[in-house]
Order: sequence, then structure tokens, then C-alpha cells
Amino acid sequence: WNSPQSFSFMLVRSSARAAQAALSRSSATLRLSRSLSTAPSFPSPNSIEGRGYAHGAIDVHTHCYLPRYMEVLRNRHPNVPYVVPDPRDAAADERYVILPGEDDDPTSAIGRPIGEEYFSVEEKLRYMDRHGIAISVMSLANPWLDFLPKHDAVAMSTLLNDDLQEINEASKGRIYGFATLATQDPAAACLEIERLASTNPSIKGVILGTSGAGKGLDDPELEPVYESLAKHNFPVFLHPHYGLGNEHYNNTGHSLFLALGFPFETTMAISRLILSGAFDRHPNLKFLLAHAGGTLPFLAGRLDSCVQGDHEMCDKLEKNPSDYMKSNFYYDSVIYTTPALKSVCDLVGSDKLMYGTDNPFFPPKEGARSDAEWPSTAKNYDAIDGLDDPA
Repeated sequence: WNSPQSFSFMLVRSSARAAQAALSRSSATLRLSRSLSTAPSFPSPNSIEGRGYAHGAIDVHTHCYLPRYMEVLRNRHPNVPYVVPDPRDAAADERYVILPGEDDDPTSAIGRPIGEEYFSVEEKLRYMDRHGIAISVMSLANPWLDFLPKHDAVAMSTLLNDDLQEINEASKGRIYGFATLATQDPAAACLEIERLASTNPSIKGVILGTSGAGKGLDDPELEPVYESLAKHNFPVFLHPHYGLGNEHYNNTGHSLFLALGFPFETTMAISRLILSGAFDRHPNLKFLLAHAGGTLPFLAGRLDSCVQGDHEMCDKLEKNPSDYMKSNFYYDSVIYTTPALKSVCDLVGSDKLMYGTDNPFFPPKEGARSDAEWPSTAKNYDAIDGLDDPA
């Protein structure tokens, strides 16, 4: 992350009257600190036909389901995760069902629509151009390879990561990747990290879910993986999938599972990882946390206090939990409000905040492949703009 070749991009969104002012903002500067080896040539803001965006953002939270992964999902029904034709309209987009218990709840069993925006490089670039995004660091969306047998997961990992290199070339350097690892096999995951570090310059880190090798991120079996990641300066983009408190989310569609279950899952997984002493053993290990770190920024003081007051835990760490949140973690901006982003900045500093969109999830009502602005993307831009308001 602190490579001599690292560089910063301004996160810039503007109204027509404030475009140049937005470009000079300091509190909205978001870093991609692991180097992108060369800065590609981006379209000028004028090429967006006056739609109100100035180019410059790096999107570190943007997903895909690569074509070969889609084929796996299409051949899994009725086993979650799967992709199937829409049973109500054969001409409509397919539907994907990926979340635990999603197919058992009548308000979510139909799944969500999935179309070209999930696997087309052209659609990703069109979205980026529409919303002023210069570079995307793309990652396979959940549930990654967690559901595959170990041997299949290892083989698929290599293929998917090579696909990301091809996408980087096809996009002329505008789309980079977070690699996918088969953490069911930590030894194979270490070998893949070594391979990527030496052969695939488009990979800027890895994406992990919270299950690790099946026993959580604090599982000792993952120690060699963390050592290898730290050695090669590969950050971990941590993303939830399994939810926490799932028994409370029935009959609410996908809303509460995503709004609450995801950030609670991240909060628990990272809290356990910190308390395991992983960052004392691997001080150079860096994580980028999805959804602004779940509830960690809000609960950091309480976590410190409770650890300090517990005779079993108070002497096990070299620092307070919140100190690791400042030294070893980056946070994306996918939280949608200025007060939430301010709590992150107040805790760790604005230089640890990175722009993300969660594209292609949460499309506009007009459809993902329409020319409409994506409200979720606009909300993130507005929230970061609000950090510069004097109030």
C-alpha cells in the first residue's frame, strides 16, 4: 500500500457550477495506496456530455460475476447459490439466488435480476463513464468460491484471476482486480498469491469473505495466507456474505439482511481477527473493509473499553483494538450518508477512506442498462461532498 509508485486520485462529483471546486477538495481525497503501475488516459469531463460528473474517482468496491463463474451458477439449481431463468418471463433477465436462506423466504425466494451489467466489460465501462469513474478495482461478487469442493475451487481461482488480467488489457488499463483465493486450501492460496505477485500486474490485492478456510478469519490455518499477503503488499478487501442475526430478517425481502446482517458480520469477523493478535504477528497486513467497516467505527471506543476491562483479554494485545483500526485498515465509502463517513474520518483520518459504489448491485428503477443515474452511486458522491461542508 505504501509503494513508491502509489498515487492518489481526487474523488470528484460536482454540480455544473461546482465542477472545478470539487476538483480541489482535500477532505474528499481517497487513496489507492497500492500502486497502479501506470496512469491510463481517461476521457475528459466534456466527453460525458455535461451530465454533471468530473472524472477522477477510483472505485475500489465494484463487482462482477465473470462469464465462467456464471456458468457454474447456472448449473447448480436448486442448490444455493444459483442462477435460473425468470420463471415469470423467459425473455426477462435471469434471477440469481445467492444468500443463505434466501430461497426459503417467500419475500426473497425469487431472487434478484442479473444481466450483462454483471459480466460485461463494456457495461462496466459505460457505467464508469456515466458516473465519472476513472479506474475500477473489480472483484468477484459473493459468495466467491466458498461453495465449491477444494480441488474445484483451486482450479477456478487461477482461471478467474487470469480472466481479470485479460479484462485489464481489454479495458486499456481502466479496470484492475482484487484476486479470488481458494481459502479452503490455504497452501494453494499461498501459491496463488506468489504466482499473482510475479506474473499478474493487474491484481492489486485479494477479496476474502469472512469464512476464511471455513472457521472464520481468526483461524490459525490462515496464518500462512496472511504472511504471504503481507510479504507481497497485497491488501485484503473484506466483504460479508453470510449475515449475522439472520433469524430476525424474515419477511423483509433482502433489505434487512443486506442493511444489517452484512455490516454486523463484518464487525464480528474483524473484531475477532483483531483480538486474535493477527496484526501483532503481521503488522504489515492491510485490510480494506466493505461498507465503511460495518459498525466498527461507531463501536471502537466500546470495544477498547471492554477489552481493557476484561482480565482474560487486557494483556493479550500490544495496542488497543481501535489502534489497529487506524494502522491496518482502510474503509470504503459505501455507507451513503455524510455523518457515517464523518465517523470513519474522525476515527482513522480521511486518508483511510476510499471510494466505492457496490456496482452493479442497487441499479436504478429504469434498469441497469438504461442511461439513468444510479441513485446509490449518487448518494455516495453526495455523502462525500458533504464532508467539505463547514457545518
